[in-house]
Amino acid sequence: MSIVKEFMDFLYEYKVIGLAIAFIMGLAANQLVKSLVDNIIMPIITFFIPGGDWQTAKLALGPIVISWGQFLADLIYFIIVAFVIFLIAKKVLREDKVTKK
Repeated sequence: MSIVKEFMDFLYEYKVIGLAIAFIMGLAANQLVKSLVDNIIMPIITFFIPGGDWQTAKLALGPIVISWGQFLADLIYFIIVAFVIFLIAKKVLREDKVTKK
């Protein structure tokens, strides 16, 4: 058995091709959600906050600098990504709930 044939069998047996495709699609979806957050949601939120550019807000405690604005932006981004993943999983899986007897 040639090494190429063994390699191709490995790819098919462990579904590496499907995993690679899912990974690439995940990266593309991540970029899309990041663009949604950065270009649509954050400007709307910034409009309602006095002083505007809150994503660069920092709190300096001596030599320690805490970038709370960027943390808040990343937290909002995480919540949106988690919610989108939840919706996709709920739609794709559609598992029936087990009822108690």
